[in-house]
Amino acid sequence: MNIEGINLNYIVEGEGKDVLVLHGWGANINTVLPIVNILKEKFKVHALDLPGFGKSQEPKEPIDSFKYADIVKAYMDSMEIKNVILIGHSFGGKLSIILGSKYPEMVDKIVLVNSAGLIPRRGFKYYIKVYSFKTLKFLYKSLFFWIKNEEKMEKFYKKFGSTDYKDSSGIMRKILVIVVNENLLPLLNKIKAPTLLIWGDKDTATPLYMGKIMEKEIKDSGLVVLENTGHYSYLDDYQRFTLILRNFLQYENIVNS
Repeated sequence: MNIEGINLNYIVEGEGKDVLVLHGWGANINTVLPIVNILKEKFKVHALDLPGFGKSQEPKEPIDSFKYADIVKAYMDSMEIKNVILIGHSFGGKLSIILGSKYPEMVDKIVLVNSAGLIPRRGFKYYIKVYSFKTLKFLYKSLFFWIKNEEKMEKFYKKFGSTDYKDSSGIMRKILVIVVNENLLPLLNKIKAPTLLIWGDKDTATPLYMGKIMEKEIKDSGLVVLENTGHYSYLDDYQRFTLILRNFLQYENIVNS
């Protein structure tokens, strides 16, 4: 499907009420297929490769999370989805927060799994790391002046950048810088849909305290913590995740109806 000049890859499985599953940064449809497989028996489940991931084209210029959400909304409109259940992991959770706050009349329920959307707490160690990175960047440019600038900095980022930064390049690296500095805290109290938060207690990418903040700010919400699981908690404890998700979506009632 072409949306705003971007070829968007997607799948649709099953029949019934529409469910839209959104993957995290650096991931794709394949990483959320376990969630699709839980629900496709009784729901019409949509999953997208977000722009720049999987088989979808990269945006032609740097965009923010709100533009990503606009693209997802355009997909929903093209598929004539009037009411939807949103399930978002990490960056996909961030987009679900934007959509849930902006289009409350369209969103029936939301499931946020180890969701992004809040600025991390940054202590003294963080700022030491940032300034060390900037100093190293300056020295690297100075010491290796004979190497072409683009080639030189790519080597630097591969060596010293964060994991996501190392794995990104070009437009996607610029987008990453934009999205990691966005704070969706003011949007949380605008969400009206019943919201389930599922979190791994060992998550270091979006720590558990973020889930607790979201539970406090989203009016009709509840937090379930999966013990001894990380950022991909739904994969780390798939059996319990399945039971929790089906219960929240009243899966058994649908099966028996």
